[in-house]
Amino acid sequence: MSFDDRVLIAGAGPVGLVAAANLVRKGVPVAVFEAGPELSQESRASTFHPPTLDMLADLGAADNLLAQGLIAPRFHYRTKRDGVLAQFDFGVIADATRHPYRVQSEQFRLTRILYDQLRGRPGFSIAFDEPVVSVRQDEMGVEIAVGREGSIDRRAGRWLIGADGARSAVRGTLGIEFEGFTWPERFLVVSTPFDFSKVIPDLAPVSYVADPQRWHFLLQIPGFCRVMFPVRPDESDQTAVSPAFVESLMSTIVPGVSGYEVAHVTLYKVHQRVAKTFRLGRVLLAGDAAHINNPLGGMGMNGGIHDAMNLTARLADVWHGSSREIELSKYDRERRLVTLEHIQSQSIRNKRNLESDGIEFGKTLRHIAADPVRTREYLLSVSMIASLKRAAELGGVP
Repeated sequence: MSFDDRVLIAGAGPVGLVAAANLVRKGVPVAVFEAGPELSQESRASTFHPPTLDMLADLGAADNLLAQGLIAPRFHYRTKRDGVLAQFDFGVIADATRHPYRVQSEQFRLTRILYDQLRGRPGFSIAFDEPVVSVRQDEMGVEIAVGREGSIDRRAGRWLIGADGARSAVRGTLGIEFEGFTWPERFLVVSTPFDFSKVIPDLAPVSYVADPQRWHFLLQIPGFCRVMFPVRPDESDQTAVSPAFVESLMSTIVPGVSGYEVAHVTLYKVHQRVAKTFRLGRVLLAGDAAHINNPLGGMGMNGGIHDAMNLTARLADVWHGSSREIELSKYDRERRLVTLEHIQSQSIRNKRNLESDGIEFGKTLRHIAADPVRTREYLLSVSMIASLKRAAELGGVP
């Protein structure tokens, strides 16, 4: 094989472009290969946590994201029966982050911000309509096969980052197991321009509502509210996306309020899976290619961005010769274990709590909210600052 000095990146979603931006910033040339004809316009993830915003600020992307998003300093837990169980404010951890709040904004806004910054810069290239379909490697570099206008072309580089999503061809080609399970329920996301703050007093920008029959959460983004519901296994896909079914669910949010304008509906399967390894030779996985989880708590995309920043800081040092390749094995250890310990366990716990009647969950939340020390610990956890601290600790383990 003849190898180019570039780092190859499969996928131009938030994780792939964050990886590209940090590598280019550190003087490492990259080539990004995106399967679609342009950057995706799907809303998908829409929560950016405080430490993620700190990272994006280091890339020069946070200010534009804040300008386009909705700043959410607080969030609620509720039940349909009892109303607010507890409220939490990220201002409590203002000493631990430059951004003591979440920003609610669709992920496609971030990818466009990063793309606009990268376009035309030396060391950056991107190819659309060129999905990575297979990978081979040796001790010197990586060669990928990309689909291009009905044919297969080959590209070579020193390293490959697989950021090509949950159905990653990079992971599949290498035979890396994607361990875990799929929930029996699917999740239905309904976007509406309706302003729920007019009918729900003191509504926080993010509000989780527990109920053993049908929980939901309300998440405000600029111009819309995204409402999520679980869909039972006995309810078909066709039924779930039908206007009558959607309206029946929406009418349960506030008694007496119905007839919502619906801008968009998405139904999808929900998985909890983690790749058996995040590194195989010169290929490294990040984001959904490495791990997927239910969206309750907004940890998926954020965890992927944390992957990208951790990985590319190490990869840049290896590329420049200031660190040995063993550094990349630390990436695998840190981010995979943190995914298992924090992201997977917390997102599963979040789902279980919302499926409950809220009695024990509510007691726990009230005890946390009444104790400043426990409140701080809780906010460090849900903001993902604690998971980053744990990753740093793991990096020191031989």
